[in-house]
Amino acid sequence: MPDLRLIALDAEDLGILSAHLQDAVLRTGEMSYLPSEKRFVAIANRFDWAKAVATPKSKAGESYERRRTGIRFERVNGAKLHGIDLKDKRAVLALLAITFQRTGDAESPEGDVTLTFSGGAAIRLNVECIEVELKDLGAAWSTDRSPEHPEDAS
Repeated sequence: MPDLRLIALDAEDLGILSAHLQDAVLRTGEMSYLPSEKRFVAIANRFDWAKAVATPKSKAGESYERRRTGIRFERVNGAKLHGIDLKDKRAVLALLAITFQRTGDAESPEGDVTLTFSGGAAIRLNVECIEVELKDLGAAWSTDRSPEHPEDAS
């Protein structure tokens, strides 16, 4: 699969990025809020769901992949954390979803982007508008495990 590079400028676009980043894992030491630049950045190891879905079941355990991916949020006015200890730089977070909630009137583009992680952790970014880039940063590597969710077990 070719490297992925996506840009989100509205809530629908952000939903697509969220789907590609579902089950990405990142360390707290690999994310940073840069208030003077109004930017939040993170590096994650994303599970390649597009490849997993396209792989025949008979080969599924042999060809799952993860990719190193950069995520950049622009026009960020503030960041709040819940359940995340920034002092523990090696702590691993598993991303579940990225969502947007408008905070102004229906015509206003400003709102809150929330990154929801397993275990109840979250990051809420107050943004002027949605402006997010996802970019794969290098070669993929194989993994024999696919992320599992409680509803997957049957």
